[in-house]
Amino acid sequence: MKKALLILAAAAALSCAQQASWAPAGDHIRTSWADQVSPTNAHPEYPRPQMVRKDWKSLNGLWDYALAGKDDPQPAFEGEKILVPFCIESSLSGVGKRVGVDSVLWYRTSFKVPCSWKGRVLLHFEAVDWKAEVFLNGRELGTHTGGYTAFSYDITTSLVKGKQELVLKVTDGTDNGEQPRGKQVSDPHGIWYTPVTGIWQSVWMEPVGEACVADYCAISDIDEGSLSVEVSADGEADEVEVDLKEGAVGSLKTDGAVLAKASAAPGELLKLKLDAPELWSPESPYLYGLEIVLRKGGKIIDKVDGYTAFRKSSEVIDSKGYKRLGLNNKPYFQYGPLDQGWWPDGLYTAPTDEALRFDIEKVKDFGYNMIRKHIKVEPARWYYYCDLLGVLVWQDMPSLTGNISAPKGDPNPQWGYHAYGEGWDYPLTETAKATYYKEWGEIIRQQKKYPCIVVWVPFNEAWSQFDTEKVVDFTRELDSSRLINSASGGNSRLCGDILDGHCYPRPYMRFRSEGAQIDVLGEYGGIGCAIEDHLWQAENNWGYKGLCANGEEVLAKYEGYAEMFIPEVQSGVSAGVYTQITDVEVEVNGLMTYDRKVIKVDEAKLREINQKVIASLEE
Repeated sequence: MKKALLILAAAAALSCAQQASWAPAGDHIRTSWADQVSPTNAHPEYPRPQMVRKDWKSLNGLWDYALAGKDDPQPAFEGEKILVPFCIESSLSGVGKRVGVDSVLWYRTSFKVPCSWKGRVLLHFEAVDWKAEVFLNGRELGTHTGGYTAFSYDITTSLVKGKQELVLKVTDGTDNGEQPRGKQVSDPHGIWYTPVTGIWQSVWMEPVGEACVADYCAISDIDEGSLSVEVSADGEADEVEVDLKEGAVGSLKTDGAVLAKASAAPGELLKLKLDAPELWSPESPYLYGLEIVLRKGGKIIDKVDGYTAFRKSSEVIDSKGYKRLGLNNKPYFQYGPLDQGWWPDGLYTAPTDEALRFDIEKVKDFGYNMIRKHIKVEPARWYYYCDLLGVLVWQDMPSLTGNISAPKGDPNPQWGYHAYGEGWDYPLTETAKATYYKEWGEIIRQQKKYPCIVVWVPFNEAWSQFDTEKVVDFTRELDSSRLINSASGGNSRLCGDILDGHCYPRPYMRFRSEGAQIDVLGEYGGIGCAIEDHLWQAENNWGYKGLCANGEEVLAKYEGYAEMFIPEVQSGVSAGVYTQITDVEVEVNGLMTYDRKVIKVDEAKLREINQKVIASLEE
């Protein structure tokens, strides 16, 4: 008993010491959830609800860090701490420093592998921006490039007795034009925001057997009531069995009755049949459970729990002959906010899991049914909540650059949005193009399993837009089950499924496809309103066409734009994206403030307006 008390006292003392060595950095505004963040409570939840194993261990918490020159050897770590998984530039990292193109960010931590774990051990990084060189106990595990996708290493043969030492070397060119970076720039201003460098999603590990499920993809066909599942395995296995279970919600329920099952060799396509499946939609987000079992010699060597849904994203023709976005074979007006996915305290990283879910819940509360995830990729749990709560997602590819400023009077500007064929490709290097294809391909492969995603968006507003037809073909080859919005508000080409126009502030299509594609308004609005004490900076904030004095004025303008939009909807426009769900840094055109503490408009009235716009498709 005495020994147990001493252990508890020592653990408490260590926790207090860790807390004392960390505090949020800087003087910018923070969300209410920031108060819940600590070195012992930094995103402790399971990172991957789509593929769950029982045993795992989070490595989030305080790590050592050091900055060095890009050509310097590994520096000595001198006691400076960073809170993982928050990027070094963020407040919640406890650091709040810029790295820059000429510097390297080094990380170090130590951990122990639980004695109860047998077999192999996998080390997972959910996202590190941008180039990560990983070392364990002085041995190089590998190098990963790309700031938006997860990667893993089998660390079994690199383990030693006792504590393990993990070191990362991270380099990040941010806006060098050679890597996807979205809205990050070295000089934040206007619509461009603070850089994000290093680890910004969870780091964790788990034990697996001699072979394990590496990933899976499940695509439904509601017309024939089937589910096609492809499971990839790491290691040698004889058979994969997939069970489809009733009424599940991801990792929260795995004991539903088995409705269908199929088995095959790893890598082969399995097809499960189901009579009259429940269809997923924003109004009824029904999820089925998946149990995936891997066998060798008749023995179970791995099992994961996941989920899927039956739903169809396709083009349909309405009663007036217009091409429409279709959900489950019916015209379905998709209406939602632009969502940048930024936080004043965590930048790319929500302060807590509750905060991550909050924005999605507010989209539903506001009466929308869709989110355009703008120039960013979110953690797996974000898509899980969209699946669970019922929100359609348009997924953007993070761009490599912004626009080229064409000379005044240029008859063929780089950004052409008044007709098909205007504008010219961004002059990317061949290396940059190869990087784009690599990272876009990885994003699609990792995200194909999320039912909420219904549209892929390879380019936005001609930012680094190139070889559009080839990129659309590349996207279609990787996933033919979703619609492709080839260039949202960018250089329109007659390829893909969707013509997407942007117009600020009023909701107006600059030109129509005349039946060649599905017409959508991919951005409009941007009504600005600066709320005192909830601003990234006190002055020089902006919104499109000036700032409103208060939320009542915002709502009046918003309703006026909605009334303008309804005739557009009824004459063939199939979706609308309002800019935007929250303020972001100096952009104060959000329906909520950047710290999420103030909803600027009357929520009930906003919902009523949005539901009227959605219903206008059927009138």
